Amino acid sequence: MFTNEGRQIERTGKYGTPREQYLQELVTQFQMATDEESKERIVQHLANFAYDPYNYTFLRKLFLDCITEPNEKLVEFGVGGICNACVDPLNAQVIMQSGGIPLIITCLSSPVTNTVNYALASLYYLCNPTTRAKILKAEVVELITKYAEAGAVSVSFSNLAQAFLDKHVDR
Repeated sequence: MFTNEGRQIERTGKYGTPREQYLQELVTQFQMATDEESKERIVQHLANFAYDPYNYTFLRKLFLDCITEPNEKLVEFGVGGICNACVDPLNAQVIMQSGGIPLIITCLSSPVTNTVNYALASLYYLCNPTTRAKILKAEVVELITKYAEAGAVSVSFSNLAQAFLDKHVDR
């Protein structure tokens, strides 16, 4: 599942496109795309690469850029990519240094279920002694508490929000 340089060469074969080139081509396609559907498809595809640490350096900033878009699908796929990548300490650092935490927090209010789940999970992983003050603001904790209490409406929100509160909020 996870990749290294040797495995990439083996999988690419003699005539295949190297991973770095392929990802760069996707990023370029995203930047050049003029219709929203193409952008959505490309970001969704790129988000699937975010689980593998081998790909992190190519994808870090793209996902943050996506969550500032007005298109809800781009936001969903962007925060999904962040969620997949933020467990890596270097990615977490890039997200924090790039102003990603406030952007992720805004995703908590999205009308899209997946976006909220990805944002909750991202904040769960990003919350640490350095980021606590930015993440555990009263209004954020209040919103996450509402999600935790909404088990009848959404079990996924409720469980994830409760896990966040259990781990990060002193009561």
